[in-house]
Amino acid sequence: MRIVITGGFGFLGRQVAARLLETRTLCGAPIDRLVLADRFVQADSPAAADPLVDIVQGDLIDRLDELFAEPVDVLIHLASAVSAECEADFDLGMSANVDTTRALLEAARAQSSSGGPTPLVVFSSSVAVYGSDPALPLPPVVSESTLPTPRSSYGTQKLVCEQLVADYTRRGFVDGRVARLMTVSVRPGKPNAAASGFLSGIIREPLAGIPATCPVRPDLRVALASPRGTVEGILRIAEAERGDGPGQLVGAMPVNLPALTVTVAEMLATLRRVAGDAVAGLVTIAPDRDVEAIVGSWPAVFDNTRADTLGLEPDPSLESVVRDYIDDHSDAVAATALLAARATRTAPID
Repeated sequence: MRIVITGGFGFLGRQVAARLLETRTLCGAPIDRLVLADRFVQADSPAAADPLVDIVQGDLIDRLDELFAEPVDVLIHLASAVSAECEADFDLGMSANVDTTRALLEAARAQSSSGGPTPLVVFSSSVAVYGSDPALPLPPVVSESTLPTPRSSYGTQKLVCEQLVADYTRRGFVDGRVARLMTVSVRPGKPNAAASGFLSGIIREPLAGIPATCPVRPDLRVALASPRGTVEGILRIAEAERGDGPGQLVGAMPVNLPALTVTVAEMLATLRRVAGDAVAGLVTIAPDRDVEAIVGSWPAVFDNTRADTLGLEPDPSLESVVRDYIDDHSDAVAATALLAARATRTAPID
């Protein structure tokens, strides 16, 4: 089996690759080659040194011949321009998200139409496909049957790509699966240009001893998923069998990954409980109307039934998410915060 991961050196790409290199199988079949495609390559990463791994560097549209030089059995498409940069630069978002996704689907179609294997395509979509339109407000609880009405260019681009994946699947060109990702928190590393990036930053930066700004009101409710849960969801959707029974996938109907609903105030209270007053005090509330307009348009409460049929569950608590980040990235946590987190570990989880 030859697997291609776009955005292979991005945050989620690295984690998905690490899981696959650990198991060395997908869908019960051994992985022969794992291709990590990205504009920027981390040459010293553990994945880059693995004998199973091939690296393709550059813009995806310019590297399609290389990606499909040998048959692609599975394509996990994670590469994307993110929300705030798509709002700031419409052409960038259309090119990086819509045009690139269509080009990948066309390459996959050419492979299957010429007698090669029909690629299994996993597309990472987003909760941003939903929005509260003034003429059609969101229901209190959102499910896959809720009509998506995105209120950002990023959400619109993701929805367009979802529909392309669905139609290419209906036509038999690909075996498409769509995972709608919640906001992933806590993301390690440096801040990115996502409008929701602060939902990691208000935890990650204070734990590192760095001040952070929260650009939304504290009572704003958001839907979060941990990195561990998100990676599990992507791979579970990739491995799900086709059919109309429990735990099976019909067509390319999207799956909303399970969400943990919290307020920003609860996030800050959890940070205080885990790491202490000094760490939590590094966060300043400074509302930004543009950021709040984007993030506030996304739903916060989801019906997780469809994910549940695939064996996926929300994270048990926000405290578990924060502690998992500390355990997984202790090298990025200041010594004082690390000591405080260890001292409070026996406290009840919310």
